[in-house]
Amino acid sequence: MKSLPRHALSIAKGIQADAPSRYVPPSAGTRPQSQSVLAHAIVSTTRGYIERVAHQINGTYEKGWFDGCAVMMRRLLETLIIECFEAHGIADKIKDPKTGDFIFLADLIGCLLKESSWNLGRNTKRALPRLKTLGDQSAHSRRYNAHREDIDKLIPDFRITCQELVYLAELK
Repeated sequence: MKSLPRHALSIAKGIQADAPSRYVPPSAGTRPQSQSVLAHAIVSTTRGYIERVAHQINGTYEKGWFDGCAVMMRRLLETLIIECFEAHGIADKIKDPKTGDFIFLADLIGCLLKESSWNLGRNTKRALPRLKTLGDQSAHSRRYNAHREDIDKLIPDFRITCQELVYLAELK
């Protein structure tokens, strides 16, 4: 096998040295190419951090990183539930009285379901436990790995739930 001429070797080394910085995404992330899990229209013009989480949900799905997608779906639900309580001026109902920290998702869901300031739709009521379970398994189970089908079967529930919570949080 012939060796490369000196100038070709120099060019190859330059390209190799430049490659890591050339392909690093911007620090604020990128937008996904698709909206396979959650249509951007549901979260557009809400809050920047909510929109970025929705981008991450769709981006992890399109890359095939389904555990990451499930965890980000869980995160968005948690965020939107907190937004609902804050919008109605009742955030203290979902905070630990000793620490002032927000309670865990299971308790957030319980408080959301029993809160009389709103009337959740039956689809959202049924979907919340299933969505939480998927996110919990992906985040906390050592031997569980989510697959595309796990996300796919919950996409309609996730969309309905997110849209209802966005409206209850008065973000639209």
